[in-house]
Amino acid sequence: MEQSMKERIVSAVILAAGIVVLGLCIKGGIDNFAFKDRKVTVKGLAEREVKADKVTWPIATKEIGNDLPTLYQTINDKQDKIRHFLKANGIKDKEITVGAPKVVDLNAQEYSNNQSMLYRYNITSVITVTSNNVDLVRSLISRQGDLLRQGVAIVSDDYQYATTYEYTSFKKLKPEMMKQAIENAEQTAKQFADNSKSKLNKIVAADQGQFSIEDRDGNTPFIKKVRVVTTVSYSLKD
Repeated sequence: MEQSMKERIVSAVILAAGIVVLGLCIKGGIDNFAFKDRKVTVKGLAEREVKADKVTWPIATKEIGNDLPTLYQTINDKQDKIRHFLKANGIKDKEITVGAPKVVDLNAQEYSNNQSMLYRYNITSVITVTSNNVDLVRSLISRQGDLLRQGVAIVSDDYQYATTYEYTSFKKLKPEMMKQAIENAEQTAKQFADNSKSKLNKIVAADQGQFSIEDRDGNTPFIKKVRVVTTVSYSLKD
């Protein structure tokens, strides 16, 4: 009889403990369900202005005439003057690319009515400078008058021969800018949490950020604006 009573007591204790544990589990589940959507999603921004570290400068010249051998000789002479100008001012051979002349026979063009024109051939020659020494190339661009005095006229009003600037060292800048963007996002999230009488908790989701590189303005294409926008979600707690 006494043994049976002890067994009943032990069973009752085990059952009571089970009920307590079950209650705690249910409470935790309810709390998690109640607070699982308590979060804030914000965007963080980081911007920086940098100098371009790569420049591509197409130097185009045109010749028109009727005698191809003479035109080719004129083109070659001008190419030599351009190469000499570049190398004499610090541009290396590996930074210079000479393209094949492009010849347009105006008489051979379909629907062309060139009978009244004085010249048959139009030849374009392009020497391209590609360099990481942006400051040097920019100084030479401003000195195109030196070539003009030698009889070399540079085509400057054609968009396909426009000088372009790039920023190629972006990967080195990326981690630091991501950190700054996330810090800015955190500040915004903390302000939201304060306003809602909550506290900021852990990051529950974040993207790798959207990066863009563009000219600062139309007048200084050699200055780039690097921009990153990241979206971060934080959980909130009381």
